[in-house]
Amino acid sequence: MSNSSSFTQFLLLPFADTRELQLLHFCLFLGIYLAALLCNGLIITNVVCDHRLHTPMYFFLLNLAVLDLGSISTTLPKALANSLWDTRAISYAGCAAQVFLLVFFLGTEFSLLTIMAYDRYVAICKPLHYGTLLGSRACVHMAAAAWGCGLLYTVLHTASTFSLPLCQGNVLDQFFCEIPQILKLSCSDSYFREVGLLILSFCLTFACFVSIVLSYMQIFRAVLRIPSEQGQHKTFSTCLPHLAVVSLFLSTAIFAYLKPPSISSPSLDLVVSVLYSVVPPAVNPLIYSMRNQELKEAIRRLISWAYFKSEKLATSPHL
Repeated sequence: MSNSSSFTQFLLLPFADTRELQLLHFCLFLGIYLAALLCNGLIITNVVCDHRLHTPMYFFLLNLAVLDLGSISTTLPKALANSLWDTRAISYAGCAAQVFLLVFFLGTEFSLLTIMAYDRYVAICKPLHYGTLLGSRACVHMAAAAWGCGLLYTVLHTASTFSLPLCQGNVLDQFFCEIPQILKLSCSDSYFREVGLLILSFCLTFACFVSIVLSYMQIFRAVLRIPSEQGQHKTFSTCLPHLAVVSLFLSTAIFAYLKPPSISSPSLDLVVSVLYSVVPPAVNPLIYSMRNQELKEAIRRLISWAYFKSEKLATSPHL
């Protein structure tokens, strides 16, 4: 029996057993990480720099891109370093930091997705009151509430998790520090407090889910009342990216945490964790940009401006 106070590090699950496969996974996930950095960075830059995108929808999209960058940067860099240097170790403090940041970013992201559903509801169902209900001050307050609630929830979760005595070693069957994997190392009767917090998490998640469902029920009713089919398609297309992001986020997270224990295995857990922690941050910018003409035009303007500036610098005489 070992106590958590004697741990200085945890051992993470490698992406593969052989060195060749480790390097192959390193290249694959490095490409995904760089793509996520580029795509989310483009959205952040465009929303900040283009005054045409200074609207509530794009303000919340800016926050979503920041959260996606934070969540994928919490898990992948350490996993990439371990694959490159053929190691499994992560320090105790580093593991606690991963848990804190990942819970913070994911929890805040779901709160933000709920607010974004409300934004679409007001824009479609109450367009005359949009400026009043979602003014700049109201948007800042809602975003701050999402970040603040995520921070408070994360402090409670992380403190509860790492106050548990760990009696089952220090080997985690995951490529990053994940709360369910840490709970598996706890003493048999010591994890009920954390289970209580997980139940609270489920209740909060369910409340957000119900809010999103109710918002979209009202949106669908309003869209179906639009007389022209073209108007229906144009109005509903503004909701499709958000609906796709919510579906991707919920489906992967629910399967990761609620899948039956009978089908659980280290390899399956690894694949599922990649689906909810790596894929959404990389795919979300593509989902929003593919269906959003304003955002695509803003990206083209930014790229054209950057190209023009580089050409001007290249052709200018050097003093």
